Amino acid sequence: MSQANHTSAVISTERVLSSPPRKVFAAFEQPDRLAQWWGPSGFTNTFEQFEFQPGGRWVFVMHGPNGANYANESVFREIQPDTRIVIEHIVEPWFRLTVTLTARGDQTHLAWDQEFESPEVAAKFRPLSATANEQNLDRLQSLLASEKS
Repeated sequence: MSQANHTSAVISTERVLSSPPRKVFAAFEQPDRLAQWWGPSGFTNTFEQFEFQPGGRWVFVMHGPNGANYANESVFREIQPDTRIVIEHIVEPWFRLTVTLTARGDQTHLAWDQEFESPEVAAKFRPLSATANEQNLDRLQSLLASEKS
């Protein structure tokens, strides 16, 4: 796990997952599985629209553990099976999330790059996003591990 420098508009992290890229990619493309792990610890999701294709919309509500609801709307900009997903979050705060999957034997190196519109906006969200992104990947890792059993 590593973080980009703090003058960048990008908040990055990476993780090696004990599953091949196909299984990691499937955890993104299958909405029932994605809803199980998307978001920080304690969050649940209600997906209203999920079109996993380039130009497809993803509209959902994240339900926080404090009872607050967070409306989200994104567009899938690029999908390369088993290797790359680019999602543009089109409501405030705008960002582009690029997920890159690279095979490492029977494991996957996942790079998670969240690009905001400016370094200033990234600086504002970095304290929350950096932690939330790690929790998101913890949840993905747990889901994948539970499916191996």
